[in-house]
Amino acid sequence: METPVKSNPSPDRGRTVKALLHGNELPRLELTMLLSYALGIARAALLAHPETLVAEAKAAQFRELVERRLAGEPIAYLVGKREFHGLELRVGPDVLIPRPETELLVDAVLERIPAAAHCSILDLGTGSGAIALAIAHRRPAVRIIATDISGPALAVAAANAHALGIANVAFVESDWYAALAPGRFDLIASNPPYVAEGDPHLDAGDLRFEPKIALASGADGLAAVRSVVWGARSRLRPGGWLLIEHGYDQAERCRRLFDEAGLIAVSTLRDLAGIDRVCCGRLPGGPESAS
Repeated sequence: METPVKSNPSPDRGRTVKALLHGNELPRLELTMLLSYALGIARAALLAHPETLVAEAKAAQFRELVERRLAGEPIAYLVGKREFHGLELRVGPDVLIPRPETELLVDAVLERIPAAAHCSILDLGTGSGAIALAIAHRRPAVRIIATDISGPALAVAAANAHALGIANVAFVESDWYAALAPGRFDLIASNPPYVAEGDPHLDAGDLRFEPKIALASGADGLAAVRSVVWGARSRLRPGGWLLIEHGYDQAERCRRLFDEAGLIAVSTLRDLAGIDRVCCGRLPGGPESAS
């Protein structure tokens, strides 16, 4: 049985891809992702040629990445990217790592925006730009403003927009609605922080490395959700939609907030795991979909 990869092994110039991937406690998918990143070649090419010799400098880089992953650092931060809704996004410690369940929020927005619609959308707390860019990619005729209180996060989002060639998103540094000029939107979408401050999950797994400002909000986790909901009425056009992602146990409280804000057609959408994930509602007085 081969010895697992160590952080400070003896020199082993010319080890093969197969040897580097063998005997490590990380899942093979993660190992191949890290080695692909270290070598700068596609995973498919890596797996197709396991006999490829790897220079010691690259092998050392790979071993360092493995040790960092074993210490809990998110794989997305190690390789600097994450796929979301068919787009490859740059990510780093300044932004929350986009989650697959957030794709439900994007899909729900797209269902409410006709393909050729010339409408205005607001994405609050954009982070890496995942939600805004996914919508803009699928609906190139819309105009989107994406806000975040973090300047470094907005820099990541703007870099993603540039890399993807998406030009119909404007980025604004703002504490929710505070820095926005007066105006009305056809739809507001947000994945705000919704973990309760002091929740033990914040000190476990990937969450240890992600920005707390993008995760936790108030004693019950709903402080940011309240800000988004309470400000939406003065920012939505009649008939405009509000869609917010929330925690697994917050659906009823979110629907109550939507009701208190005077929104109608309030409902909850479940993600692929069957978990309540997105709250939807619209302002009275207009069509049921933005146009």
